This record gives sequence, structure tokens and C-alpha cells, in this order.
Amino acid sequence: MRGPAENVKAPSSRYGSPASRVDPAAVAAKPRLTPEVLVREIEEYCRTHADEKSAGKWARYFSEGYDAWGLLDKNHDIWTTQKAAWLEAYGTVGLSGFLKAGKLLMASGKYEEGSLAIQFLAAHKSQFESQHMPVLARWFEDGIRNWAHTDVLCSEVLGPLLKMRRLKLDDFTSWRTAAPKFQRRAVPVSMISLLAGTTELAPLLDFLRPMMLDEERVVHQGLGWFLREAWKKHTRPVEQYLLEWKEKSARLIYQYATEKMTAAQKSRYRRSGRG
Repeated sequence: MRGPAENVKAPSSRYGSPASRVDPAAVAAKPRLTPEVLVREIEEYCRTHADEKSAGKWARYFSEGYDAWGLLDKNHDIWTTQKAAWLEAYGTVGLSGFLKAGKLLMASGKYEEGSLAIQFLAAHKSQFESQHMPVLARWFEDGIRNWAHTDVLCSEVLGPLLKMRRLKLDDFTSWRTAAPKFQRRAVPVSMISLLAGTTELAPLLDFLRPMMLDEERVVHQGLGWFLREAWKKHTRPVEQYLLEWKEKSARLIYQYATEKMTAAQKSRYRRSGRG
């Protein structure tokens, strides 16, 4: 048996019940969910919750400069709840919207904002294809300026897409000689993912040849890292490759590439006349 309140029906109208009516003024006042609005919301959140004491905690690891809000504790709400809330609330902007937001977030120079950009992209990487590579390249032109963002982008997005064959090496051809040094670093670092399943290393080594005379330290580190990991699985071809380039390539590449070798093994890759 229904109670009194349950037997009373609200008067209906052509606009629906009073509870379901939408106030046009409220709708007009609510900002449209766009990449730009998302970026402003993130900046406002970070500015409100900034922790000046924690902002410089990791600065010593970034010789190229470091600017943060101080919100990098993995248990901070920005990572445990807020990131997911933004992904859900702004889901309608799609991959293209998050790529646009990412460009703006990277351009801010704030570490947390760049990290969010990468995590938003990682959540949508199933939609990422070769055609999106020029758009992603603009992240480097306008903002990616440290090794950490580069390497996380490679490990969370570009590397897995290469491994899944959603991207091909050819998609990275222009990146090998791109002006931003961290974009060039992304080439060998992304290629590390291919080592787990490849049985033929020669095409990978050949692809890196145009980079072996690169002059930037961060690129040398990326190349050396790739060669070190490749050496673990394909010892002989990597050693031949190192011998081929030992007189011309930067020594930092060799420092990284031979890190796991014995002293006797390392001695083979010294330059002539240097003992």
C-alpha cells in the first residue's frame, strides 16, 4: 500500500516533470568542455594545491631545468582521484582533444601538467595511429624539455604501439633528425620495446645509423641504452656495430652500451691510440 506522498503525482507539462526541467541559464553558464577548459581547470587545481616546499624535491635529477607545483607524491589526490575524474569528465573530447590539451600542458613547463598530458594520452593510445605522429611531434617543439617525460612517453605510449605494430619504424624516420633533442632521443628509447620479440636486429641497427653521430648528450644516452639492452639478447651483432662506430661516435654512447660488459670486453671499444 502506498503512502500519501507516493500517491501524489507532480503536475506534468510539455517540458516534463519539474524535477527534470533544465534551467537554460544554468546550461549557458556552464563552460563547454574543451581541451582549453581542461587545461585551465588543471592549472587552477595545481595552483590551488601547490606545495612550495616539495616543488624542488627532484630538481637535482634535471640538469636541463625543472619547474614543478610540488604535487608529485604518488598518493596525492591529483593522481589517485583527480586524474580519473578529468578523464571521465572530458572523455567527449576524444584523442584529438587530449592531444591538443597535451600540447598546451607541455608548453606550460610545469612537470605535473606534462605528466598528466602523457597519462591522458596513454589512456587513449588504442586510438593512436600513424596519422597522429605529426601532432605528437608538436609536444616536443613546444614543451617536452626533459628526459623523464620523454622516456615515460616512450614506455607508456610509443614503445607499446611499436610492439603492437600500430606504429612502424617508418613513422619515426623524420624524428631522427628533428630539431628538438628530446624528440630524437625518443627514437631509440621507443625502439627498446621491439627487442622483446624481435629475432632480427639488423633492421633496427640500420635505422639508427643516421643518429650515431648526433651531438646531443641526451641522444647519446638514449642510443647507448638501446644498444645495452640489445646486446643482452643479440650480443654478436651489437658488438660488431660498436666496433664499426667506435672511432666516430660519442664516447657516452659506449659508456652506456658497455655498462654490463667486463673490463676486458669494454677494452675492445676504446678508440685507437688511447690505450
